Amino acid sequence: MRKIYYCFFLLLNFLNLSAQTTKTPEEFLGYKLGTKFSFHHRIVDYVRYVATQNPTQVKTVDYGITFEGRPLVIAIVASPENLAKIDEIRTNNLKSIGLMEGKPTGKVPAIAWLSYNVHGNEAVSSEAVMQVLYELLNKNNATTQAVLKNTVVILDPCINPDGRDRYAQWYNRVSRIGGQGNPTPFAIEHTEPWPGGRFNHYLFDPNRDWAWQTQEISQQRVKLYNQWMPHLHADFHEMGVNNPYYFPPSAKPYHEDLTKWQREFQQTLGEYNKKYFDKNFWLYFSKENYDLLYPSYGDTYPSYNGAIGMTYEQGGGGRAGLAIAKEDGDTLTLSQRISHHFATSMGTLEAISSRADKTVEEFTKFFTDKTTNGYGTYKSFVLKSKGDEAKIQALTSLLDKLQISYGFASKDATANGFGYQSLKDENFKIEANDLIINTYQPKGTFVKILFEPKTALEDSVTYDLTTWSLAYGYGLKAYASKEKLVGTNTQLSMAKPVATVEGKPYAYVSAWKSFEDVKFLSKIMAAGIKVRFNENPFEINNRKFDAGSLIITRTNNERMGDKFDKTILTAAKEFNINILPTYSGMVNSGNDFGSVSVNVLKNPRVGLIAGDGVSATAFGEVWHFFEQQINYPLTVIEGNSFSRVPLEQLDVLVLVDGSYDRIFGNGDVLKKWIQNGGKVIAMEGATGYFADKDGFGLKRKKDASGSDKPELKTYGTREREAIMEQIPGAIFKVELDKTHPLGYGTDGLYYALVRDVYNYDYLKDGWNVGYTKDNNHVTGFAGKIAKEKMKNNLMFGVHELGRGKIVYMADDPLFRGFWYSGKLIFGNALFTVD
Repeated sequence: MRKIYYCFFLLLNFLNLSAQTTKTPEEFLGYKLGTKFSFHHRIVDYVRYVATQNPTQVKTVDYGITFEGRPLVIAIVASPENLAKIDEIRTNNLKSIGLMEGKPTGKVPAIAWLSYNVHGNEAVSSEAVMQVLYELLNKNNATTQAVLKNTVVILDPCINPDGRDRYAQWYNRVSRIGGQGNPTPFAIEHTEPWPGGRFNHYLFDPNRDWAWQTQEISQQRVKLYNQWMPHLHADFHEMGVNNPYYFPPSAKPYHEDLTKWQREFQQTLGEYNKKYFDKNFWLYFSKENYDLLYPSYGDTYPSYNGAIGMTYEQGGGGRAGLAIAKEDGDTLTLSQRISHHFATSMGTLEAISSRADKTVEEFTKFFTDKTTNGYGTYKSFVLKSKGDEAKIQALTSLLDKLQISYGFASKDATANGFGYQSLKDENFKIEANDLIINTYQPKGTFVKILFEPKTALEDSVTYDLTTWSLAYGYGLKAYASKEKLVGTNTQLSMAKPVATVEGKPYAYVSAWKSFEDVKFLSKIMAAGIKVRFNENPFEINNRKFDAGSLIITRTNNERMGDKFDKTILTAAKEFNINILPTYSGMVNSGNDFGSVSVNVLKNPRVGLIAGDGVSATAFGEVWHFFEQQINYPLTVIEGNSFSRVPLEQLDVLVLVDGSYDRIFGNGDVLKKWIQNGGKVIAMEGATGYFADKDGFGLKRKKDASGSDKPELKTYGTREREAIMEQIPGAIFKVELDKTHPLGYGTDGLYYALVRDVYNYDYLKDGWNVGYTKDNNHVTGFAGKIAKEKMKNNLMFGVHELGRGKIVYMADDPLFRGFWYSGKLIFGNALFTVD
């Protein structure tokens, strides 16, 4: 027995000694924080090192890997007592809110999750987190020791490693060796090259992807987040060099569904953080700019999932480097920026620790109240499935990631509710297999927020989108009902793809209705299969097919041999395509397969312009679409080298939002290529290059006011007057010509998520495929002047130039990768418009 006690005593001494001898970040890294930008692997090394030195208080969890192969890691920091039962704490928390079966077996401490460096070139926070981690374990720091008595702290040291290292590698290469930056604002180290380090590998903004989870870092992070469901989440950022520090209370508008407690805690955070800033005479501001509305931020997604969510913004960003001279005459240094983020990290942890029990109580109430009573004016949402099963399946895949429960109707019924298409209350029919989502569940608040037909705005000056309803985003006919409706079936009934065929079919026929059909087409075309499509509707073997449906004949594919059938059937199974084998080329009605109305689709060779002047995020949306969503070959072209590109080796050139005058000059080379059969897909701002130029067909609408008198404006209300001409993110109904290849697969309507005022006349020569009419605004804020300009406006058009075409897309159908219904339209522009 004495030996056991003696060994135990030695172990305690060893652990205590380890804690006392943990190296500071400076000692471990070999340089003082603030004298250079640490590479991601060194930050991870320090986190792992601290964990090995303090095994009773720190646990690291590898939760994923980035596109470029960098690890995603969190550190869990707690008292020895809490870390010893950390998984029990985690599961007790989930049980208490109904996201895990069973009853909690003990009290749940407050759980605070702090995320750093979501924007790669806002790089200061990953430097600060190393100091935060060290101080949490510093036995001489009374503040952190008090925090750990009732709070579990989760630190994500770098959400976006690929972006961070892109920035750090560039900056460390161009800045002066030795830890002293050049503060001159026009020095090279303050001019980050395209595309910058802000975004992830595919140049998506991960801070706008929490709810949509289009990116690998978002998917892996939110999966882990949902396994913890913390009570508080803090997100650390940077903004312009000349700005002081921002911390909560957040700006209005707050979403109407934020609770009284969440609103009050915003004030609490302000009180705790200002203590540090006042003491050090640091400048700061609150209640401005950064609102709590759009649901896919690092502060709003946690807030709509019951937590206290907040954003912190330090002046600096990628432009600041190690030091930069500001307009007020002072020099902003990296060391100062680290100190500020460290201070708010401490203030945040103090705030939640001071109200730990109340925070956990309110958090639990947030979920349990909804399960019993439902939530919101509309308690249920019904999305019609018939003919749109692929869209429903894509939507439920997202709901699964969000931990939102749903069901499918088992029989027909009638109900009353708001029609998303009619924009009024009406009786509607629920049919078997319709998707039903109600708010009688733990995440009932989030259901309401994601599906609400109209977002309530307490203030029209917002930081981002003002609407995002998923019913419109997935292009589904939908209803919102005040009744509690329940889907009793757990699975969507879908027609099964053909697994086997008898003999050798003459052809395979596949409908063209959704983005899944685009992925199917891309897959078989990339395998070398030639595909046809019919310009007109037809019927064969008692099945009706709309215009644009795919016809895959054995003729012209003989070289494939037995691979022909295997390739088609394997792809059909992968994308759940209900493909029809037919043993004749004659149809019951419509055009036979040998008709001149049945056209062969090209396997297009596609180029995408990148570089200076091109929107990095818009570029990334298309890049990701090709490489990760449809897996189709794409050649990325640096804009500066365009004059040397052999255009005859390309069939399609995609131009995303940006400025192209420098790249194309007067456009003669581009025009000649189009006339010889090339196709341009011009999106958003890229359309402006062609507008009002001879030969390109696109014209801006003229100002109809007829007045040249200057408008009298009031300086003090300039911000609110400016929004009269803006659309920060609203949904407009776009009428579509579904008989045109650009409109194939649609029902003649598209709900566009508009973020700018498009002001184009209908094409006089060409095809006006998508357009707004007199009053097509559906939901979300749009300024009075902006709404007027959006009347009778071209949204999607095709101008023929010689043997080629220009596809005009004033709206970006691939915006942020989450507007599902737009992907079919882009697929049409790529494949069927010829």
